[in-house]
Amino acid sequence: MAKLRVGILGATGMVGQRFIALLENHPWFEVVTVAASPRSAGKTYEEAVGDRWKMTTPMPEAVKKLIVKNVNEVEAVAATVDFVFSAVDMTKDEIKAIEEAYAKTETPVVSNNSAHRWTPDVPMVVPEINPDHMKVIDFQKKRLGTKRGFVAVKPNCSIQSYAPVLTAWAEFEPYEVVATTYQAISGAGKTFKDWPEMVENIIPYIGGEEEKSEKEPLRIWGEIKDGVIVPATSPVITCQCIRVPVLNGHTAAVFVKFRKKATKEQLIEKLVNFKGVPQELELPSAPKQFIQYLEEDNRPQVKLDVDYENGMGVSVGRIREDSVYDWKFVGLSHNTVRGAAGGAVLCAELLKAQGYIEAK
Repeated sequence: MAKLRVGILGATGMVGQRFIALLENHPWFEVVTVAASPRSAGKTYEEAVGDRWKMTTPMPEAVKKLIVKNVNEVEAVAATVDFVFSAVDMTKDEIKAIEEAYAKTETPVVSNNSAHRWTPDVPMVVPEINPDHMKVIDFQKKRLGTKRGFVAVKPNCSIQSYAPVLTAWAEFEPYEVVATTYQAISGAGKTFKDWPEMVENIIPYIGGEEEKSEKEPLRIWGEIKDGVIVPATSPVITCQCIRVPVLNGHTAAVFVKFRKKATKEQLIEKLVNFKGVPQELELPSAPKQFIQYLEEDNRPQVKLDVDYENGMGVSVGRIREDSVYDWKFVGLSHNTVRGAAGGAVLCAELLKAQGYIEAK
């Protein structure tokens, strides 16, 4: 089978680099085009990134000599690819406009950006949780006037450590949730080298993050009505988001109230047996086991557990009864793999399996 030709918009930034690292030797997709800001255009990818390669694995040979295209030359970039991943660094309005412009060239856009997450006919998907939301694409295409072009997005990195857990527990009807997330600096596109003030420091503010962490799970749990996604109204979630001196891995400390009684054994059983369409279809990037439960009191730990299932799984520990809420737990997910580029790659694999992405 010939591989689908992929372009990466915003290829020189941290998430763009993560896309390139994850797609090396991908069985279905091949990076043929890299696009970035006009100042990088015309250079080789290796030159454009320079000493800013932030991955722990070396830059793949296959992309080093690719000439970076100007991301704003939409027709020229779109002509070379079957679909694109978007990780552009622009204002929200600029991102919305450029992603729709690519879609209108009949090029599907799978975006890591937040700009379209609340566009009513754009699916925002965690493939294990709401794969059926991709059906809203048919309505979006009517609005855009396209045959195969559309925009699909993945949600915020911070919710991956608790939204899958709450989904696994849906039958116990969680109705009130308090979550505090301890978020890695790579979520801001940074390493310790370029953000020295984060060493031995905590910053109790991440712009816009708390609202996303409270609202986005409800959109994922929503349903399609009249051609748009209508968010769920429950559970109500309140969140605090804190930046911590960790490179990769967002941890969440979560308290939950349930309408229906559950035992600890039932809660653990629901987590470890939770699967979705990616597992059933054995999609290339899908974790074999989406959620693992760790019995030790001192787990999950970023150092030990962040790369579980190649960074595509979620680790949970410390489920215990609470004196104010019913239960509490700690969750951990890899913010730039499952939470960003890896989650988007899995979305693209799902879209290919569903027939939305194919060769031009």
